[in-house]
Amino acid sequence: MKKSLFASVFLIVACFVVFGQESPKEKFVTVFGAKIRYLEAGEKNEKVVILLHGLGANAELWRFNIAPLSQKFRVIAPDQVGFGKSDKPFLKYRVLTYVDFLDKFMTELKIERASLVGNSLGGWISALMAIKYPSRVEKLILVGSAGILPPNLNYEEIYLLNGSTREEIKSVLKRFFVNPLFQADAFADEILSQRVLANDGYTIQSLIESIKRKEDFLDGKLNQIKSPTLIIWGKEDGLLPVSDAYKFNSEIAGSKLTIFENCGHVPQIEKAVEFNRVVEEFLTAR
Repeated sequence: MKKSLFASVFLIVACFVVFGQESPKEKFVTVFGAKIRYLEAGEKNEKVVILLHGLGANAELWRFNIAPLSQKFRVIAPDQVGFGKSDKPFLKYRVLTYVDFLDKFMTELKIERASLVGNSLGGWISALMAIKYPSRVEKLILVGSAGILPPNLNYEEIYLLNGSTREEIKSVLKRFFVNPLFQADAFADEILSQRVLANDGYTIQSLIESIKRKEDFLDGKLNQIKSPTLIIWGKEDGLLPVSDAYKFNSEIAGSKLTIFENCGHVPQIEKAVEFNRVVEEFLTAR
């Protein structure tokens, strides 16, 4: 029986990235009355790193990063509220909702301070966390981060992020990945199946409505970030332009910038080995 393309691609990469390393443990904690699922590895390490996924994703977005980073850090990757296996209450979701949930999540896990690595929406949440709760954020890594208000909001493109057909999913994948393996029909079918099982359409739609209201954008606030910051971007990111990376870099004092060639919106997958090396170097630097 033929394996799906999804399984084959990830099996190949996993052999190089996570073979022989600690598998993360699945855990749950209650935050503001909601059950939040998270993956954790490297529990004996002192320094804490929290990985925050983007819109419509879950903790598995970091499947090639958790084990390598757990060699030196206590790594925690939650399914943020409304996504994955976490509870999905009918809230009026906005980015500040996630910031407050992250603060409470850290309290429940008795974490005073952590470094944050956020991709896309997760980067937006991480940056706003560094602004609202600066004492909580040791270091900040923004990966293809959302949060900068585009000159002209294209609502048709935003609605594609809540894709519910094969064609919509394939359109999004073309923006996310450079590697054609991740744009194939079988992969699109796998993603659509995951979307159905995740049942997160309401969450995504609620966040889209918040974006339309122009809530919580980072414009004019980035100079408030004082945590050491690294910005990572894929040069061929088709969702958020690389020009945003330069804007983050110019407005966050002392920030560093790494741009991966031949890479799209999720460098932690397409450039996993290089990504893990750059992240580890930044987090261990004094």
